[in-house]
Amino acid sequence: MMDKDKLRKADIFSGSLIVLFGIWVVSQALKMPMKGSWGGVQNVWFVSPALFPLFVGAMITLLGALLMRTALKAVGLAGLRQVLQWMASRELLQYLQTPAILRFYAMLVLFFSYVFLAIPRVDFFACSLLFLMAFISMFYFDDDVLLKKLFFCYLALAAGLLLFFVFKLPQALEGTLPYAGDWLTLICAGVYSLYTWRTVRGTPRLRKKYRLSLILAVAAPFSIGPVFKYFLLVPMPTEGLVVAVMDAIWYWDF
Repeated sequence: MMDKDKLRKADIFSGSLIVLFGIWVVSQALKMPMKGSWGGVQNVWFVSPALFPLFVGAMITLLGALLMRTALKAVGLAGLRQVLQWMASRELLQYLQTPAILRFYAMLVLFFSYVFLAIPRVDFFACSLLFLMAFISMFYFDDDVLLKKLFFCYLALAAGLLLFFVFKLPQALEGTLPYAGDWLTLICAGVYSLYTWRTVRGTPRLRKKYRLSLILAVAAPFSIGPVFKYFLLVPMPTEGLVVAVMDAIWYWDF
């Protein structure tokens, strides 16, 4: 376990990141309308949707600053200089390559690609299938070497999806291939599944975990999603290829 001096030095580093994140939240919240007129009703500033993220961002910034203040009081300016020297040294690069940080990278890429790349553009069931397959397999296998391989595989697939949407290929292919983004996402899920199988098939323990992770990745969205879609009548964030097939089956539209 790290001693108190090292923990306080680490608090300076983490506190600065928390402050930066809080400032970013506030900056994004300031882009929201503070007041205006919708449907003939004049809304005032104290009912603005920006208030909650502004409050959260301000509290995050304040707590990060308090964490840095407590750490600086404990280690002093000498400790701050050591932290800055460490951040400019090769030790930081070595630290950023440790398994613990790699798991952080994996979670960051998974959630960001799912929330900001996939959900607004891809059928909810298709992108959830890819996300759950990657998320469960990366962390359920509990193998740092395997995690690195799976992470880079998913990173390559996510980069391909990003380029596909950046160059607006779904719109270009809409006339000849409807739901092109959904098809590509399902192909990525198949590629990831096959790569994972080729990586773990030589280990019986991992083969069993692979089968279970695959079952959960398929069962979770296709058991919960239809309840919201067809019983609670809640539309999915993005409805595409899979929802069209499910609608055809549900309403027997053949």
